[in-house]
Amino acid sequence: MAGSVGAEHLPALSERQDLVLRAIVAAYIADAAPVGSRSVSHVVPVHLSSASIRNTMAELGELGLLEKPHRSAGRVPTALGLRSFVDRVEPRGLGEFEQRDLAGSVGAADPDALMHTASRLLSERTRQLGFVMAPRLDRVALRHVSLVRLSSRRVLVVLVAETGAALRRIIDDEQSGDQPELDRLAAALSELAVGRTLAEVRDALAREVRALRSRAHSALARAVWLGWRALEGQGEEAGDLVIATRLALLDQPEFHDPDRVRQLFRALEDGESLLRVLEQVIGAGGLTVALGEELGEPELRQLAFVVAPFGQGDGVLGVVGPWRMDYARVMALVAYLSRIVGERLSA
Repeated sequence: MAGSVGAEHLPALSERQDLVLRAIVAAYIADAAPVGSRSVSHVVPVHLSSASIRNTMAELGELGLLEKPHRSAGRVPTALGLRSFVDRVEPRGLGEFEQRDLAGSVGAADPDALMHTASRLLSERTRQLGFVMAPRLDRVALRHVSLVRLSSRRVLVVLVAETGAALRRIIDDEQSGDQPELDRLAAALSELAVGRTLAEVRDALAREVRALRSRAHSALARAVWLGWRALEGQGEEAGDLVIATRLALLDQPEFHDPDRVRQLFRALEDGESLLRVLEQVIGAGGLTVALGEELGEPELRQLAFVVAPFGQGDGVLGVVGPWRMDYARVMALVAYLSRIVGERLSA
């Protein structure tokens, strides 16, 4: 069962109320339409008369768990009703073949494309919007260092993390020679940097700068000095937000309205709303389901987020889509991909 973010206090339900609510939410998720008493009678696992179902639906409405849209005779869940349903959902196990297929795709991905691959797989397998927020660069091990001569006075320093994220800094430098010389200095700097996080590299460079002052003209000292200049005063880098494709979301009936699609994509392009949501979700820890209504982001209302952290840093991946989603399957996919992406990063 997943955790939640910002959920309201849920009312206690009788067994009959719980059965009817779960039947209505399940039918609404399947059909994207208000659910009437006749539909409920075909879904509940016990016999209930039409009158009993209608009375129970009225009770659930009074508790704020169901509402009647427009003049329809049917009901749809409110945010509180959906939360009551989601909190009881257990992830549905993935088949062995699908697990092997997902693991193979993640394992075969180029390191630079790992985050993009995970986002794409989430979108393709759920028909929702898959996304990945890579861990902050400060907290991920580095795998490559490059120094590139841009001009007689400027050098580009590139530090690439295991996630494929890169930190690029241009510094003034006239002392380090031509490109072949910079390649030798990059190799020396790699000895200190590769396999360490950016924070660890910064600390190591600070120690080396002090230790090598008497050898200021040695290759190692010059390499350390370039690295130190690149990172001096550098704070934490926010993790990259990766959204591989938005097309899957357009399959959902909720987004046949062009105005709503534009509003949603505007929020995603800006990224700030989604990042604020993810910051709240990261604090919850573990596999988490969050509803837009609970998160205080008006442009993301009536959306649901299923997310999980991965790796040793604060990376998070997941799915965002309309309230109507197959939560059991989506939760299982998100949990499994978070595990195998984390394993890939630590391998």
